[in-house]
Amino acid sequence: MARVMIVGCGCRGQALARGLAERGLAVRGTTRDPARTGEIEAAGAEGAVADPDRLGTLLRHVEGVTVVCWLMGSAEGEVAELHSGRLQALLEKLVDTPVRGFVYEAAGTCDRELLDAGGAIARAAGATFRLPVTVVEEDPAEHDRWLTAMLKAVEGLLVP
Repeated sequence: MARVMIVGCGCRGQALARGLAERGLAVRGTTRDPARTGEIEAAGAEGAVADPDRLGTLLRHVEGVTVVCWLMGSAEGEVAELHSGRLQALLEKLVDTPVRGFVYEAAGTCDRELLDAGGAIARAAGATFRLPVTVVEEDPAEHDRWLTAMLKAVEGLLVP
């Protein structure tokens, strides 16, 4: 069974987790806050404590994962690295893991230029490392359209 890891499994991530679980997929959702793992589990996913700013905490959770969804389009705080250096480093490290697909959320409340740059990094890494990458540009403010696009992106990576 394919497993999808959602990095940034807040409200939108939990909606995605529910949709993926309804399709029979195993889902692992990450949060920085251990107190939020129960919410993730209630959405049908395995809760995992990991910080996207600390790649080692993410990489220990990729065992058995086929697709990673990087839902950082509306991350708060110091987010520039999540769409540049950290993103690039993660994609380089995923080459040596079981992960065979990556979904990048290129819309949200973060700066448009930052999201565009992150999308370019994801696409370039995909071409360089032959890792299938899908960049989703649907506005998360339009929840139903965003969710449909995300589900389609994951399914497209699972079924070549």
